[in-house]
Parts: sequence; structure tokens; C-alpha cells
Amino acid sequence: MPITVWGLAIAQALLTSGNILLVAVSALIGKQLAAHPLLITLPVAAQFLGLIAATIPAALLMQKLGRKVGFVLGNLIGLVGTWVALQGLEASSLYGFACGTLLIGMAIGVGQQYRFAALDLCSVEQRSRAIGIVMGGGVIAAVLGANLAIWSQNWADKPFVGAFYGLFAIYVVALLLISVLPLAKAVTVKPTDRVRSYAELFQQPLLIAAVASGVVGYAIMVLLMTATPLAMDHHEFPFEDVAIVIQWHVLGMFVPSFFTGWLIRKFSSRTVILWGCIILVICALINISGVSYWHYFSGLLLLGVGWNFTFIGATHLLSFTYSPAEQGKVQGINEFLVFSASAIGSLLAGQGVVLLGWAWLNWLSIPVVVAIAWLIWRLDEVKMTAKAQSAWQNLQA
Repeated sequence: MPITVWGLAIAQALLTSGNILLVAVSALIGKQLAAHPLLITLPVAAQFLGLIAATIPAALLMQKLGRKVGFVLGNLIGLVGTWVALQGLEASSLYGFACGTLLIGMAIGVGQQYRFAALDLCSVEQRSRAIGIVMGGGVIAAVLGANLAIWSQNWADKPFVGAFYGLFAIYVVALLLISVLPLAKAVTVKPTDRVRSYAELFQQPLLIAAVASGVVGYAIMVLLMTATPLAMDHHEFPFEDVAIVIQWHVLGMFVPSFFTGWLIRKFSSRTVILWGCIILVICALINISGVSYWHYFSGLLLLGVGWNFTFIGATHLLSFTYSPAEQGKVQGINEFLVFSASAIGSLLAGQGVVLLGWAWLNWLSIPVVVAIAWLIWRLDEVKMTAKAQSAWQNLQA
């Protein structure tokens, strides 16, 4: 396995640590600065907006100028965003702080390309393992991000300022790391290479299955993860219990990454995604069956594992659906759809718990997961993969 893949895993760990740190403080800062309750989540909404807005441009930019240029630019945007957020915080300006989280969201959107950058350096046989190694960086983040939020409380006199000192340091380290990693150059598109339209690309059952699996797996995970603290608070669990449940959920998301690639090589992406769908359904049934601490703990742990299997399996399937000339186009639209769906899931979580209740939120997630499982069940992965690769190879002939 190329050494750069391990470097990208560290970059992914830094990115996810920053995300966890930001999630831990953004809503609390919004509550502190907002003049009206409706504006409390403005910084979080701005972060999601920045992330979604960056997905397609980041993928296309990296195809044209290379991965290193794209990642350096992304981390520089993160540094600027952190500085802007700090100025907003120091000035007690909600809108200034939200401008900072918008830029940080853009940096996060660029960083979502780390797992695709690993694919550029690997043979077809190494792809699934490379994706798993990079995503496995989240294990470090599960510990570092949460603890950094705690440690940074004493780094400044004003509340939450220390967290952004920590975030600034994360982007500096990531920038230095990316600067020394050997990454793929820009993709050379020959005049004879034809780039298919989105309509043509989405005629591939393999692409539809890959995108749908990633979208649904991520949206369901974010929906239930975001709703869990609200549901546990409603049932009067202490914050310490909520924190432990979420921490083990994050470990469930990333620890399997170290063997998900091996499972894909041994059993196929289709099988692993189906296992992920089954685990997500079991998670929902556990959540429906009771509201004890162990119901929440086991349900959220399985939610993380189910997400891991569907997301990594979907990423692996996606890698067979485009030519080098179409790389940025397909990776960009995939990230745009996945993170748009996750943003919707996040926004619906609060309303869902209040209007429908925790149990009904889980009941409604089951048919969505079953629909994706049915789509994947009908997929002949070997045949469709060969057909997809043949199609884009013919475009270059």
C-alpha cells in the first residue's frame, strides 16, 4: 500500500477531529450570540451550506490542477475561516461567526476528497483497502476531536475561543502534511476523450446504486445521530451518558474501516452494502424497542457500523463508473448529493423528534433502507462493473 495512503488517513483524522470540535461548540456559540432562538443554528446551517457548495468545484478543480493544489487551497480556506470565526466570536457577532463557519464548511467539503485521492494511487485490487485505511483515520478523530473540545476550554479567557485556536492548529498541521505528500497530478484529458453528460452517466445501474447507497446511508445516519441527544435529553439522561453514546457511535463509524476493505475484496461491495442495510434496520428496531441507556448505546453503535458498510461499499462501487476524464464530474455530483441529503437529515432530526417522536422517526427510516437494499439486491455487480468499465474505455478508444 503506498505510503501516501497512510498520510491521507492522518489528513482524514485531522479533518474529522476538526469537524467533531466544530460540532461540539457551534450550536452553543449560536445560542450565546443569537438575538432570536431561530438564529441559534445559523452557524451550523452556514457550515453545511459551505460544505455542499464546495463539493463539485473541489472535485473539478483537483481534476484540472491536481490533488495537492486542491487540498492546499482547502486548508488555506480553513485557516481563513477559523480566523474569521475567531473575529466574529471576539466581537460577539453571530453573522461574523457564521461567515467563518461558512468558509470552514468549504474547507471540509474539499477535505471529503481525501478518500478519492487514495484511489488515484492504487491498483483496482487495492482500492477497497485504501478507502478503508483513509476512513480509519476517524478512529483517531473520535478520541482527539472530543478531547480537544474539552482541553481547549482553558486556552483563552473567553468561552469557546480556545476551540478555534485548536482548529487553527489542526489546519496548519494538515497543510504541512499535504505539502509533503506525493499526490496525483492533474488528469490529462485528450481531445479524443469524450465526457458523458449526467443523463448518460446515470443510465448506469451501477452508478445509481452507488450514489443511492451513499446518500441513504449517510442521511439515515445523520438523522438518527442528530436526533439521539434530543431523545435522550427528553428521557432525562445526563449529558455524560449522551456523550458516551455518541463517542461509541463515532467509533462504530470508523473502527470497521480497518476490515471493511477486506470484506469487500472477499465478499463484494454489493454484499457489504446489503449487510450495512440489515444492520441499519436492526439499529432502528432496537431504538423502537425501548429507551433505556443500553437501547441507545447499542442502537447508535450499530448505526455507525451500518453507515460504514454502506458508505465505503458505495465509494468502492462508484470508482468503477467513470473514466479518468469524468472523475471530477462524477465524484463531485456524488459528494453534492450525499452531503445535501445529510444536511436535510440534520435539519429534519429536531422537528422529527418533536412532531413524530423517537420511535416513529426510526419506523420511517426502515422502508427507505429496505428500498436501497432491494436496489442493491437486484444488482449484478460483476456484470455491471465490467460493463461500466467497458463503456468508458470505449469512449477513449
